[in-house]
Amino acid sequence: MAECTHDCSTCSSNCSSRKEPQDLHAPLCELSRVSHVIGVVSGKGGVGKSLVTSMLAVNTQREGYKVGILDADITGPSIPKAFGLDKPVEGDGTHMIPPSTTTGIDIMSANLLLDDVEKPVIWRGSLIAGTVKQFWSDTIWNEVDYMFVDCPPGTGDVPLTVFQSIPLDGIVIVTSPQELVSMIVAKAVNMAKMMNIPVLGLVENLSYVKCPDCGKEIKVFGESHIEEVAEKHGLPVLARIPMDPKLAALVDKGWIEMMQNDYLDAATQTIIEKTQNK
Repeated sequence: MAECTHDCSTCSSNCSSRKEPQDLHAPLCELSRVSHVIGVVSGKGGVGKSLVTSMLAVNTQREGYKVGILDADITGPSIPKAFGLDKPVEGDGTHMIPPSTTTGIDIMSANLLLDDVEKPVIWRGSLIAGTVKQFWSDTIWNEVDYMFVDCPPGTGDVPLTVFQSIPLDGIVIVTSPQELVSMIVAKAVNMAKMMNIPVLGLVENLSYVKCPDCGKEIKVFGESHIEEVAEKHGLPVLARIPMDPKLAALVDKGWIEMMQNDYLDAATQTIIEKTQNK
């Protein structure tokens, strides 16, 4: 166990040195209103976390809610690409104003601040974490009913900053049907428990490929273990998303808002019901 530094702002432990509960949430800009915040996380990269974030945002917008996306994956931002968004972030001299997509989803992402989207962001963790806080505190989020936060994978600096600094209503854990999924999900679930963040459920991406001729579901990555993992942690399986070439093509073209599928319909309804009843 690491030696205590007595700096409670960097620690989630409940030890004798902590004299009183501390609210570490960063302040929201005085010109903003955000009603509900949902984090989308994963224990490892490459499972489709940004895809799930984008699809949940589109579905929620279609339900009549005003939606925003805070892209906290500073070094690997892909949200603007999925929405075909290349408008620069504007400002009023003090605050940042996020650009909106075709259907009106507000997005704040590091890629929207760069002159060249292929230029890498080579920053240390503390600077990246500070940028995420700025995206929350220094951005004018105008009457947002649901904000989705696309977190980088793992349990490092940035996910910790999101969990501590932003008042999350809950998180959705994205995974894939591979043997190591149990360990990866467990890490994310245990981190959420340590930070007292509700886990709304699991979404399995890359679950299967549907044969275009016979309709049979082909398990490319083997049999899924999501049900047993979900049962172990007492969590619902919100959705299973297949490998869909049409969906992938829409993302590549920046047309995610044109998707026509029901993969996350039930997940979206569950998230709305759980947060509206809080």
